[in-house]
Amino acid sequence: MDSLPNQLGYLLLDEDGAVIASNGDLENDERIGGIIVKMLRTAHKQELGLNDEKDGFQRMTINYPDHCYIVCLGKIIFAVNAGGDSHVDIYGIKYQKDPLEGRTGIASDYGRQYLNIGRVPEPDAILYQTERYHHSSFGYDIPVSEDGDYVLVLKFCEVYFNSPSMKVFDVTLNGVHTIVSYLDIFEKVGKAVAHDEYIPFRVTKGKILVNDEESELVGKKIRVEFIKGNQDNPKVNAIYVMKGLLEDVPKLAPLAGSEGDEDDVEEKPIEKDEPSAGVPPPSGSSSSPKKKREQPKITNPYSDESSTLLPIFVAIAAFVPFLFCLCRL
Repeated sequence: MDSLPNQLGYLLLDEDGAVIASNGDLENDERIGGIIVKMLRTAHKQELGLNDEKDGFQRMTINYPDHCYIVCLGKIIFAVNAGGDSHVDIYGIKYQKDPLEGRTGIASDYGRQYLNIGRVPEPDAILYQTERYHHSSFGYDIPVSEDGDYVLVLKFCEVYFNSPSMKVFDVTLNGVHTIVSYLDIFEKVGKAVAHDEYIPFRVTKGKILVNDEESELVGKKIRVEFIKGNQDNPKVNAIYVMKGLLEDVPKLAPLAGSEGDEDDVEEKPIEKDEPSAGVPPPSGSSSSPKKKREQPKITNPYSDESSTLLPIFVAIAAFVPFLFCLCRL
């Protein structure tokens, strides 16, 4: 949410109107939050029923002469912390424990050797410290019972390799659509830095529409698969699907040194004092400050190869109106 351009502030509310997260001019503004929730409930009671739409509205704009409020509604229909336990992130998204545990692939918490993950607030680092990988292709089935716009968010973090072209794989949706090609996490962001992929798609009349392609929706489920390539094993750290629009999805902070982030200093990953068994420290590594954390021994994933409907997600943001003609009166 902090990465939205020219925002004056935001509120993130649960379905009861409680403030989950906030910033800027709207920080901890429970009064505004309460008013917005009352307006949303009133609007839902007055459905217009135009064009046979059954899903209700997804956005409301409240205009003032010098600013506006944009209210976005998103419903999380699926969220999994791959290879890890359940977790509630700073946006109130509830990730369930990995349903593939004991069934498919290998769970790893090797990323816990890093006490910080780049671009991610510390409370949510766990989403990028655990992962599921497999020696062949694997995937998750995601229930989709309603027509509408959706966004699939895939979370990745490279915590093992120290150079690009060591782990490269594709991601497909519904067995037909290649939604991520030749993903090389290290090449994109480096080591111990979060990388998210955002894939908007639409479900309508039994069909899935993504990237101007179409396929059949079978059994009210879609399947996201991580395809084995020639460079190591496919993996994923976390997944969620939100019913809503791409602009309503919280984004990662910009990479250090990227455009619009000139003042940031690159944050080096901090490792535990004791290296994991079987993995010597990489030669020529930087002398970053290190911290020690008491926690169970971390297993090297390469040392042993054998080894719902969730709450409504409401974001309220105020923007400078001259950048959005929608806000002009």
